[in-house]
Formats: sequence, structure tokens, C-alpha cells
Amino acid sequence: MDIPQRTRVSAYALVVREGRVLLARLADNSPVFAPGLWHLPGGGIDHGEQPTEALERELREETGLELVDARLLDSRAYTVRRGGVHWHLIALFYAVELKGDVPEVVEVEGTTEAVEWLPLAGLDESALSPAARDGLRHLAAGT
Repeated sequence: MDIPQRTRVSAYALVVREGRVLLARLADNSPVFAPGLWHLPGGGIDHGEQPTEALERELREETGLELVDARLLDSRAYTVRRGGVHWHLIALFYAVELKGDVPEVVEVEGTTEAVEWLPLAGLDESALSPAARDGLRHLAAGT
């Protein structure tokens, strides 16, 4: 039996303030990465949508914060088997500037169950999605 294959292109935000990074915890209905992992805010780009438009929409849904500026840093590809699907995720990483300070998940029944500013120092890599780990490496490299 063949495993269904799906490709998803997503835009993710890297934002740090005062030694803290904004991260979103994945909910049980996360299609690609395991629930409970901390992940970068952002998500799938809808058909016909520009990447920065998707990033703006996803940030509003997952954090309640407004996108002010976004600069593309890098892209990575991941393959994951989850929920009977073999996923090929293409992640676009953006350095972003946001308006607002207190994040809150706005989207009801979305793939994000929580959003928080977490201290960069001492982050447990095993609690991060592969995309979050790669994104945070950009921060450590100063890009």
C-alpha cells in the first residue's frame, strides 16, 4: 500500500526581544510535526497567497500580533511521516518585526495551542520542532 505524499510550503517568523524568542506550541491536530513541540509562529501558504501575506495571516491567528516587517533569511526542506502521510515541508524563515507585546492564540481549533515568549538561554532543543531548531540556529549565527 502506497503512503500518500503531500507537499506543504510554510512561512515562519523568527522574532526575539530582550533575550526571549516567540514560540508557538503545536496542538493535537498539527499535520506535520508532533503535538506539544514548540514551533515557530507561522504556517502554510494558501493557494495563490504570497509568502509574506501568509506570514501576516498566520501571525495574526497564532499570536494576535501585527506584522510590521519581514525579511527572508533562508529556506529548508523536511520530510516527515505523520498521520499516515509522507510530508515534504518547505519552510521559509523570516526575520520579523511585530507590533504588540502580549501574544495570544486567536484562531479557534487551529494547530497552535499556546504562544509564549520563552528565554533563549536554556531552551531544551528536544522540546522544539526541527524547523524551530533550524530557525533558532540563524539567531545563534547572528543572521
